[in-house]
Amino acid sequence: MWSRRVQQSRSPRRLRRARVFGTVLAALLLGSVLTGCVTNNEGLVPAEQVKVDRVDEIAALVPPDIASTGRLVIGVNVPYAPNEFKDESGEIVGFDVDLMTAVAGVMGLTADFKQADFARIIPAVQAGTFDMGASSFTDTKEREESVDFVTYYRAGIQWAQRAGDSIDPDDACGLRVGVQTTTTEDIDEVPAKSDACVAAGKPPISKIKYDSQDAVANALILGRVDALSADSPVTAYAIKRSNGRLVPAGELFDSAPYGWPVKKGSPLAPALQQALQHLIDTGVYQQIAENWGVGAGTITTSQINGAAG
Repeated sequence: MWSRRVQQSRSPRRLRRARVFGTVLAALLLGSVLTGCVTNNEGLVPAEQVKVDRVDEIAALVPPDIASTGRLVIGVNVPYAPNEFKDESGEIVGFDVDLMTAVAGVMGLTADFKQADFARIIPAVQAGTFDMGASSFTDTKEREESVDFVTYYRAGIQWAQRAGDSIDPDDACGLRVGVQTTTTEDIDEVPAKSDACVAAGKPPISKIKYDSQDAVANALILGRVDALSADSPVTAYAIKRSNGRLVPAGELFDSAPYGWPVKKGSPLAPALQQALQHLIDTGVYQQIAENWGVGAGTITTSQINGAAG
């Protein structure tokens, strides 16, 4: 499975980032009662920040040129809630951000997030401008020809519907389906389903495109579309913040690993892998994922270059 965002050239894909939910959805959610570790920061950011300690034997694996700076320079592209986006104060936050901050802490480093266009992150990693990327990249065989990946999550495609509806993603002929523009769902997944409808003599799917994922969720809540299709953590986050208005439609499918790209052959890769594995084994990783409502895609073993063959 490709990354969820796609570039206009249809080269390696990953979803365009979802923005912090827009005014309509925010207004709908402000009155919701929040529970557990989440505070009413418009319901977007967990209040609890996980603390970790440096692990000396893992810190010793960090390449000397990075260790000497005390910083891990990480390329990110926002917004794409809940993985990485900006809160109302302009700070970059999200599941990827909290996880990467914890991983850096285990290695004795401070995470230094740098914004960049998505298409420029991997070239910047190759050039040494960034030590790594952390921007919901899907680990693919094609990308592994250019960089190494350290896997940290599994994501797929997940549809959502309004509560009380009964939508089958495999039989959505004639329905209106919201997608974020330039995503895999926009370019490949929904068009392929629509083509199958036409081939079977049924009406096509009416694909409704929006510039941001918050607009897609708003449209579904307001009844402007019948369903939405998005990357699974994005859909899970929309459902979580919808105060019961949205629910999953069908099962998650086309699951594939997310990974952090590093320069090909860099010793940073095993350092990252061991730091993440430490967080997995100690339960910190799962706690961070649950804080952001994305626990369904967690992994038990981090790999270097774990793309499916």
